Amino acid sequence: MPAPVIAVDGPAGSGKSSVCRAVADRLGLRYLDTGAMYRAMTWAMLDEGVDVDDAQAVRAAAAGVRIVSGTDPLAPTIEVDAVDVSVPIRGDEVTAAVSAVSAVPEVRSALVELQRAEVESAVRDGVGIVVEGRDITTVVLPDADVKVFITADPAVRAARRARQDVELGKDDVDVSRTETALLVRDAKDSSRQASPLTQADDAVVIDTTNLTLEQVIETMASMITRLEHA
Repeated sequence: MPAPVIAVDGPAGSGKSSVCRAVADRLGLRYLDTGAMYRAMTWAMLDEGVDVDDAQAVRAAAAGVRIVSGTDPLAPTIEVDAVDVSVPIRGDEVTAAVSAVSAVPEVRSALVELQRAEVESAVRDGVGIVVEGRDITTVVLPDADVKVFITADPAVRAARRARQDVELGKDDVDVSRTETALLVRDAKDSSRQASPLTQADDAVVIDTTNLTLEQVIETMASMITRLEHA
């Protein structure tokens, strides 16, 4: 299989991004972080002063936003109207608002179209791609060659996210508060009407709670390699 399409879902803090980037780099594939696209759209709404809880306002404003994703796993980029937003989309304000923006059906429809276009480009170029998010195996790429659902215990996910926040230079990082925020995000993402976070019936589940990053990378890379040689 010269250009495998790998779809990966899972909740925040489960380790998806680190694993997917490493696997894509190891196997020479492209990488797409769809969560960054929703964060970029959220940043755009906040930057324009749009009330993110007003679905109609978000729908209208989102139509004029141009998002471009870089797919190099070693240096993924994300731009909004030619502005690099890789850093600001990870801020607390965006994190708090992204669930509301990503729940707007028209936003999801527009970004899914962009996501599928990136996949088609990778396949057409004979490269292949690893795509991560929350509705990739169920909505965006239901016919993907490999489907994976990465998860972990909430306390472990919170500790990982808190470490990431510290690395980003954030102050006053509290693990218990981070865990509460993750659980709230889980509930919102799982209960929204448009493309909720769910585990596809045919997805391989990888629980990373008691695994090292390298163990998870090796597990997923081996799955893809076996497929290519089947």
